[in-house]
Amino acid sequence: MSVEVTLTSDNFDAEVMQSTTPVLIDFWAEWCMPCKMVAPLIDQIATQYAGKLKVGKVNVDEYNELANRFGIISIPTLLVMKDGKVVRQRVGALPKHELENLFKDLL
Repeated sequence: MSVEVTLTSDNFDAEVMQSTTPVLIDFWAEWCMPCKMVAPLIDQIATQYAGKLKVGKVNVDEYNELANRFGIISIPTLLVMKDGKVVRQRVGALPKHELENLFKDLL
């Protein structure tokens, strides 16, 4: 069972903008091979940091308005948000230690 949150237009503000913990957001699509490569690492991080870090996923094909809101033009794009603001952003499939480096100092 995944502990990631599926982010939608309806729940984005409640889950991300009002979150009391940092949020790692994975912008992805079903057809994206690099997205599929990083997905198991994102799932591991969601489990490992549960309670300290919220992990959400945005399917850019289903919620293009969220991708547009943050200027996402390539996927996978990973955003780290804290207090409703983007504090880090990286594009591409990254190894787990680089993913962790995006948020560890914010916990």
